[in-house]
Amino acid sequence: MSTSRYNEGNTRAELWFILLTLGDEYPLIFKLGFSGLIGCITNIEPKRCIKKMRKLAQKNPDFFQYMLKIIPIEFNCETDLEIIRKIVHENFHQKVKKEETFRLRVNKRNCALSTLEIVDFVADGIENKVDLKNPDKIVNIEILGKLAGISFLKRDEILSIAKEKESTNH
Repeated sequence: MSTSRYNEGNTRAELWFILLTLGDEYPLIFKLGFSGLIGCITNIEPKRCIKKMRKLAQKNPDFFQYMLKIIPIEFNCETDLEIIRKIVHENFHQKVKKEETFRLRVNKRNCALSTLEIVDFVADGIENKVDLKNPDKIVNIEILGKLAGISFLKRDEILSIAKEKESTNH
């Protein structure tokens, strides 16, 4: 989850309250060691949690003051291209149908590898059609130093609070 720099403490409190409101009495919310980012483990299934948060943002956009973007993570591993590729390839056809298009999206911090290097290595051997502008699924890879998170997402499974606030104002 992202927030503006130096608002991590406020964001953690806001997230704790929101998750409590959504039914998780004991969320685990923690610093990730990178300015503007926090992590969370919740009892609510991550994609279901995003849907609930989106409904809350649409109903009352001012409820969110510090959170900027929330991306659910399905798999965690060390930042090793072989491991990342293995996770993506082992789960790809369970998460992405043969006829669906996809995009590999990489966000990285404190990583010497280039985005192109990561995309080329991980995508090699995947036969589904690529669509960079309007994919059916996004294979999202978040790299934070030695740790990586991987998700297979539809576009609406990434929650941008600013976009939700903008859409409710129209």
